[in-house]
Amino acid sequence: MTADDTTADLVAIQQLLARYAVTITRGDIDGLLAVFTPDGSYSAFGDTYPLADFPALVAAAPKGLFLTGTPLVELDGDTATGTQPLCFVDHATHEMRIGYYDDTYTRTAGGWRLRTRAMTFIRRSGAHDSGRPHAFERPAV
Repeated sequence: MTADDTTADLVAIQQLLARYAVTITRGDIDGLLAVFTPDGSYSAFGDTYPLADFPALVAAAPKGLFLTGTPLVELDGDTATGTQPLCFVDHATHEMRIGYYDDTYTRTAGGWRLRTRAMTFIRRSGAHDSGRPHAFERPAV
């Protein structure tokens, strides 16, 4: 892999993650789902949710602005891992939540996609955790 290939991959992943932040901020669920692989998952609140549950999970979550930082990405051929800082600002109260995502990425025919995204919250106490279990009730299957 050349330096140009590495740079192109890193920019593509950064744009993918920017698309995640913009689509979730705007409430564009179809755009949000498109950043994941079909078998993608999201982890938070002590559980892992398949992509099929993601629209209900987003609908139940507070609305606001998702501010994300530049991710730290480790490329490995057609896969990669990364960590991206996050600051969420609630639209109604302007209260903030901070934390970071731990991700895996896969190169697909349509470009880079998120395969897994796991949220870690940073608490006022300094603790890092995935949230309260059962903060979101999964829809009945």
